[in-house]
Amino acid sequence: MFNKQKKFEEAVLSGEYSNDDIEYSSYYKDSFKRLKKNRMAMVCAIVIILLVIIAVFAPVLAPYDPDVQDYANILKSPTKAHLLGTDEYGRDILSRIIYGTRVSLSVGLLAQALATVIGVTLGALAAYYGGWVDTVISRITEIFAAFPDLIFAMGIMFVIGPGIKNIFIALGLLTWVRTARMIRGQILQLKEKEYVEAAKASGATAFHTITKHLIPNCISTVIVLVTLGIPNAIMYEASLSFLGLGIQPPTASWGSMISSAQPFISYLPTYSIFPGIAIMITVIAFNIFGDGLRDALDPKMKN
Repeated sequence: MFNKQKKFEEAVLSGEYSNDDIEYSSYYKDSFKRLKKNRMAMVCAIVIILLVIIAVFAPVLAPYDPDVQDYANILKSPTKAHLLGTDEYGRDILSRIIYGTRVSLSVGLLAQALATVIGVTLGALAAYYGGWVDTVISRITEIFAAFPDLIFAMGIMFVIGPGIKNIFIALGLLTWVRTARMIRGQILQLKEKEYVEAAKASGATAFHTITKHLIPNCISTVIVLVTLGIPNAIMYEASLSFLGLGIQPPTASWGSMISSAQPFISYLPTYSIFPGIAIMITVIAFNIFGDGLRDALDPKMKN
């Protein structure tokens, strides 16, 4: 590597290369190059893209309407007409899994969007102002972190009621704590940098300093937290729907499908297996891609 660098420097000095011929790589370009070298992460990225395509084009890809009941085909095993079989109401399982992809991804994305807004805002305010502001926000964070996640989500859903809109709120309130802690720790380091001191000295307001100088330098951390938080939100949604506190029938949801399949698990085990496989693939894909993205965005991994 040193020989190549020396030869390159000699070529530049000799005039073989001009400054215009030199491509300066940015932080994100280098990160993307490192990410491409992680084959498992790239495979999972392709899986995630396919899941997004399935969710967006669900009406086109689903062979049947997921809510249409056909009592002549109740609890059928996989056939050519119904590739994954039918449920207790004669509804096509494949169509309901495809529409369940839309529900799971939307819950994961929107819940993480709400959690990110809350976590970044509170973490930035706590780190920037310190003092009693940091104390109050830290105590609130500790209170939310003290409860087991699923039990806390169940309590919120019990109070505000089941439904897809309420599950966005519940999961958003559940998953902001880790984001707030990570952003607080990072901004505590960043606010001592020279460019932040220069911004303060030039008369920049706290809002301008936080939004223009501090939070933009935490974007890579936020991206990783969102990527790793989406599968957690999907798992929580499936768990709440399984318990009857999440997505309500007849809306297709992987968790509610597994719950409905319990009485028929010995007679038609594929009814519960296929939604479980969908959850497993989605969660694993996001987790592995999130790990790869975290490694790619870590400057310490740069050669």
